Amino acid sequence: MKTFEEALLELKEIIEKLEDGNLSLEESVSLFERGIKLVDLCYCRLNEVQKKVEILVEGEGGEIVRKSFNPEEE
Repeated sequence: MKTFEEALLELKEIIEKLEDGNLSLEESVSLFERGIKLVDLCYCRLNEVQKKVEILVEGEGGEIVRKSFNPEEE
């Protein structure tokens, strides 16, 4: 299974090939489909990481407490 970085690098390569415009329709569609799978993979990896991230914050008594990361609360 690809890491986030590997998937992102492959996605960049696919984008460059598609932007170049020298591919057949079949090749373009195939690369586009692969790109969509890579975007989904990256999204899943980011979601996994977000669930693991914790922020250390100062509690009411000055102690450090752990709080789950939720960007919507910011």
